[in-house]
Amino acid sequence: MEAFIDQVIASRSGRPGALLAILEAVQNRHPQKYLPEASLRYIASAMKIPPARIYSVATFYALFNLKPQGEHTICICRGTACHTRGSRSLLESVKLDLGINGGEDESPTSSDGKFTIRTVACFGQCALAPVVELDHRICGHVNERQLAREVAAIAEGHDQ
Repeated sequence: MEAFIDQVIASRSGRPGALLAILEAVQNRHPQKYLPEASLRYIASAMKIPPARIYSVATFYALFNLKPQGEHTICICRGTACHTRGSRSLLESVKLDLGINGGEDESPTSSDGKFTIRTVACFGQCALAPVVELDHRICGHVNERQLAREVAAIAEGHDQ
């Protein structure tokens, strides 16, 4: 991974937003789509940037993950419109179906590593509430049964 990081730093250094692009490339390269602490420390050392700055950038942007992610992502909107139309029950039911324990502020991953559940403040798709994003595909007017079917289809290997 260090050789890859060196290559990414060399190709992006000095450009606007270089650190963001470097972190994104490193995260995308990792099989579990996250930034391990060792990689963050290496980037800091190679770029001669304090590790605290690297960490602050990685924790500020929701794009970055500091924990291993599942193969698939389920992201549930917790905005006002979605909340009033049942997004909390969607979150609880999908966690129960997947056997995931964990607080709402975490990004819990199923024990088989297949699914990570996330929440967002708002997708900006309020007319479609409640909204769920499955592997970067927005689904609107979702109910518990529909979400369970969608997740089962993904688990079986065929997206609906």
